[in-house]
Amino acid sequence: MYSIFKKEIGLFFSSLIGYLVVGVFLIMLGLMLWIFPEFSILEGKYANLDALFSISPMVFMFLIPAVTMRSFAEEKQSGTIELLVTRPISDFQIVLGKFLASLVLVIFALLPTLLYYITVYQLGAPAGNLDSGGIAGSYIGLIFLAAAFVSIGIFSSSLTNNQIVSFILAVFMCFMVYLSFDFLSRLPVFFGKTDDIVQSLGIDYHYNSISRGVIDTRDVVYFLSVIAVFLGATLLTLGKRRW
Repeated sequence: MYSIFKKEIGLFFSSLIGYLVVGVFLIMLGLMLWIFPEFSILEGKYANLDALFSISPMVFMFLIPAVTMRSFAEEKQSGTIELLVTRPISDFQIVLGKFLASLVLVIFALLPTLLYYITVYQLGAPAGNLDSGGIAGSYIGLIFLAAAFVSIGIFSSSLTNNQIVSFILAVFMCFMVYLSFDFLSRLPVFFGKTDDIVQSLGIDYHYNSISRGVIDTRDVVYFLSVIAVFLGATLLTLGKRRW
């Protein structure tokens, strides 16, 4: 598994697209958080990073599929998938190695945003007047969200040998799992009856819960379940080649 992990990390940073993806992510967040008045931290009355955690999921919907789109699609397109599955490692180790590599890359892209925390920390009146505990909880929620999106992206990449198709499919699936249940809960058939249950099926519901700074076991179990479902589906997709 470590060899797969190391290979994926090396391939990502040996190509221009790796730095391009991380750069675009940071530029987009920087513009939204410090330049655009609708989201700008400087326009707020209080020192907080709420804008970062409300914007990041939407950015992740495009960033993470761009990171994961080549995971299996490129292997299939180049024909190296046959060599990969015949190596003395299990399908589970292959999938887990690629999953962890993509997740580490997303976390790597998040690390520079800690500068935003330091900046807002100093901007507080007095300096340090900031809910650091809540921000830490929000970062944990963001990592869980990233892990769920990565598992979706890995699964999408396993379905096709075309990276563009993989990207589009992953964006669509991330959007559906993240927001569609919230929209469904507003339909007359659910609203006022089972709307809360329908909302709880979506990632947005649990992400917002963790982002309040409270780590609820139910939210953690939900994210781990989503990750397990999509990684399991990826294993089934790879297994079909053996069948």
